Amino acid sequence: MSARIAPGGGTSNIATGIPVLDHLLAELARVGGFELALELPPADGEAEVAAAGTALGETFAALLRADGRPGHGSAFMPAEEALAQVVFEVSERPLVASNVDLSEARAGGLGGDLAARFLDAFADAAGVTLHVRLIDGEDSRHVLEAIFKALGAALSQACAR
Repeated sequence: MSARIAPGGGTSNIATGIPVLDHLLAELARVGGFELALELPPADGEAEVAAAGTALGETFAALLRADGRPGHGSAFMPAEEALAQVVFEVSERPLVASNVDLSEARAGGLGGDLAARFLDAFADAAGVTLHVRLIDGEDSRHVLEAIFKALGAALSQACAR
């Protein structure tokens, strides 16, 4: 498992084995303005989602704590009818607080809450307290896109000098 992040034009090279997750991470990179490279070895879907969150969290952990970086970020982002807010800060007690329940949604053939698995692994590995709020939205794909775009924008803010 390897992940690389760099400031840039928002291009990505992502191979998680889960097309919907690849798309969501590409949106995160595009909106955040990050060059993102992420490759994962094949595994079952749930393990790959958690591995992607862990790899990305570990990669961002050092950036969020670098000198001159605020270590916190906040963003609202839309995706069609969905609107999500993500707020986080570097923390000694990582956690995710969310009002989003996509446990019954199926995204890319995966059952359960893709976003929750990814965000839990990301927050633990990055060492952040992460709040996710769904302001509006019905379509689960749009909700996921709004969340990942908001996370990308908040990470961009948190990594700025």
